[in-house]
Amino acid sequence: MERSFALVDTTLREGEQFAGAHFTLGQKVEIAQALDEFGVEYIEVTSPVASPQSERDLRLLSRLGLRAKLLTHVRTRMDDARRAVECGVDGVNLLFGTSPWLRRFSHGKSIPEIIEAALTVIAFLKSQGVEVRFSTEDTFRSRPEDLIAIYRAVDAAGVDRVGLADTVGVATPQQVHALVQQVRREVRAGIEFHGHNDTGCAVANALAALEAGATHLDVTVLGIGERNGITSLSGLIARLYTLDKRLVARYNLRALPDLERMVARFVGVEVPFNQPITGRTAFTHKAGIHTKAVLNHPTTYEVLDPRDFGLDRSLEIAHRLTGRHAIRRRAKALGLRLSEEQVTAVTHQIKALADQAPLSLEEVDRLLYLWGNGRTLPTPPNPVPAAGGDRRPGSERDR
Repeated sequence: MERSFALVDTTLREGEQFAGAHFTLGQKVEIAQALDEFGVEYIEVTSPVASPQSERDLRLLSRLGLRAKLLTHVRTRMDDARRAVECGVDGVNLLFGTSPWLRRFSHGKSIPEIIEAALTVIAFLKSQGVEVRFSTEDTFRSRPEDLIAIYRAVDAAGVDRVGLADTVGVATPQQVHALVQQVRREVRAGIEFHGHNDTGCAVANALAALEAGATHLDVTVLGIGERNGITSLSGLIARLYTLDKRLVARYNLRALPDLERMVARFVGVEVPFNQPITGRTAFTHKAGIHTKAVLNHPTTYEVLDPRDFGLDRSLEIAHRLTGRHAIRRRAKALGLRLSEEQVTAVTHQIKALADQAPLSLEEVDRLLYLWGNGRTLPTPPNPVPAAGGDRRPGSERDR
């Protein structure tokens, strides 16, 4: 896990296949620049043969002077390959369906015909001095003997990477690990993994691929893509961070929240509440035993440090599950000195009221002021906002 790997962000290719995506040129430029600022090593863009605007966009993106290498994803056809090279990309990602389903119902080619077509296009691209990846499509429903025959042939032809694509999201982590390990024994080229999330295994499968010898992992911002999308950037970053922070130290982690919010806005969705790192509840603690422990030492219930991502944790206190430690902390933030008996009593009162109806942080503050002022003050004179602003009613931020 300490060896080098690279992220291939395909928000501008796979992500453009998301149901709600229709990126303008300006939005593509913003996304590409934000990804470059975050530090991904590769950015993959829609094929120039997809539409006239796609070609114009690709040509402009190739002139942005990005640090990341710009790739495009095309069919294994000479006309597609020539158009890609003419657009000024750094690399071309070839694909060919290899499962019985795609060979029968999509293109009708045999394995020898696939290899012949691949070798012709690869030879051309190598002569043009661009990086070349050849990927089998629907890899995990393809016959292993077919895959190995193809990978051996394209590896001998000098591709930079071979690709394994879990196109329908059917693979398990064990299957991914086994196949990547098998391919690693057969080829010298790098290995790229592209995993769909139809069954919720995309992040786990990407990690399994990396552990087995993959060198490149495909991701998108928010995991957007065809159907349920693919491995999410923040999900994979979170997974790697918990294994060893050094694995993600090269990336600008503080840029991640703004990047995800921007793409969510462009495709017309909210950042999912449970999105790793950037979801609104990712660092929210509610139950009394949780808030007590987090106040004593955050790592008791946090494997990710929100500060590393430019974020704050949030403590929910206006509810029936609240605890004395969170209430005592809030009273102190308001400048109130309550005895332990008062803290216990007001905590019980908050729980009883929350059993009847949802409470807001302002209502909790009102109760604390009443207790702190002999129950004579009807409302707090100047409610104290939670540090950093509330995420939602009944919560306060903590750094």
